[in-house]
Amino acid sequence: MESAHGHMRSIKLWPPSQITRQVLVDRIVKNLATPSILSRKYGLLSKEEAEEDAKLIESAAFVAANQHFDKEPESDGGSAVQLYAKESSKLMVEVIKRGSRGKDDRELITIPELVASDHDTVFDISGGRRAFIEAEEAKELLKPLKEPGNKYTKICFSNRSFGLPAGHVAASILAAMKDQLTDVDLSDIVSRRPEPEAVEVMKMFSSALEGANLNSLNLSNNLLGERGVKAFGDLLKSQNNLVELYLMNAGISEDAAKAIRELIPSTNKLKILHFHNNVSKDEGGIAISQIIKESPNLEDFRCSSTRVGSVGGIALSESLKTCTLLKKLDLHDNMFGPQTGQTLGRVLSAHVNLIEIYLSKLRLEDEGVIAVVNGLKDSASGLEILELAGNGITSEAATALANCIKSKKHSLTKLNLSENELKDAGATVIGEALEGDFGRLSIVDLSSNGIRQGGAMVLAKAVVGKPGFRLLNVNGNFLPYKGMEEVREIFKNSPRLLGSLDENDPNGGEDGGDNNQDV
Repeated sequence: MESAHGHMRSIKLWPPSQITRQVLVDRIVKNLATPSILSRKYGLLSKEEAEEDAKLIESAAFVAANQHFDKEPESDGGSAVQLYAKESSKLMVEVIKRGSRGKDDRELITIPELVASDHDTVFDISGGRRAFIEAEEAKELLKPLKEPGNKYTKICFSNRSFGLPAGHVAASILAAMKDQLTDVDLSDIVSRRPEPEAVEVMKMFSSALEGANLNSLNLSNNLLGERGVKAFGDLLKSQNNLVELYLMNAGISEDAAKAIRELIPSTNKLKILHFHNNVSKDEGGIAISQIIKESPNLEDFRCSSTRVGSVGGIALSESLKTCTLLKKLDLHDNMFGPQTGQTLGRVLSAHVNLIEIYLSKLRLEDEGVIAVVNGLKDSASGLEILELAGNGITSEAATALANCIKSKKHSLTKLNLSENELKDAGATVIGEALEGDFGRLSIVDLSSNGIRQGGAMVLAKAVVGKPGFRLLNVNGNFLPYKGMEEVREIFKNSPRLLGSLDENDPNGGEDGGDNNQDV
């Protein structure tokens, strides 16, 4: 990536952007689900299995490469990129070979130029550490966008902080090519700039792109607030066909949420809407709920860590009635409370397409959780992921939970009930529910639930023989030493499927210690 100009050396190749990571996942799916030399020997995976595996492969490879990069902070990340590609190839072959016997491991599929894939349509300058960008460097870096006949449709300027001079350069280039763009990622483009300058730069980008017919827009990681949202007003006002909008960690306050609602002329085609880590509170939750009401095609909605309380939570839940195509719902880490849970439960029973639901840390308590799981049980959805960690759930809600789990036994892949108060009685009920024929179940997490030997044994026996099972997490509980041994014994033929027990407290709740939860 070096050029004649010394300052180009600051461009880092790691980490890859979300777009690049998604491209890799899509590539892996294609490799797993398309006939090839290997798959003729080992059988193809279904598209659904392939997608699930591809995500796991990509994130495992990403984590490995990231750890490698952290050890060499001064490098340009090139070796991390290579490790990322190598690791994903290796894991992919393992997946294709799963269930095959004793074949030669040297027969690797190579994924050439994997990370640099879709080179001609994706233009991405986001790799590596965050850095300020000057006008000269911007000219050099963005040169490919000025080449006549270039085919770039997706651009990612994230992770580079533009001041006014560099902003001018970028804006004039964008204005000239805006008609060919479909996906624009302007996340984290004004980091550590003083607010007046940041707002001016946003305005420049906004008017440069006004009228572009975008499919996807990402404005995350810019502290927008109401002023920032309005700075992007020209751009937002001209978007009638957005399919994806990302506003994560973007200072979406109550007023900013209202401004978004007022500016975007139509969210009729919106399929993905992500708000995360914003101080939206109840008023913001209400404004966001009005956007949702006007988004009948929404498939993936995230509104997590936004400090929305019961009033906003009820409004959001009600508004989801419109979104009958919803597949993914992530509302974790808000202050909803049990009442919101009851509203949500009523609404969820109509959602037949729901595949993933993330409702951890919502203060739902037994009452709210029972309503939610009853709603899910009554829906005909093929639910794959159910997360309800940290909601103060006790054994009172265990039967309702168990009935819901049993109703999804053909689809469920991941169940997360960690950091609750299920104790032995609750864990036993859940374990018994999991004994049936769960063909796809891969992860069960009941860590930190005050569980002792009895409950842990029931859970272990229920999951150990399942065909695709990958991990049981019962760490942070109260298994006595003998209990730990017995659980390990159940997994003796597949020890990797049992998570660590290093935070388990064998004396928990018995000697009047801090962990006395079974009083």
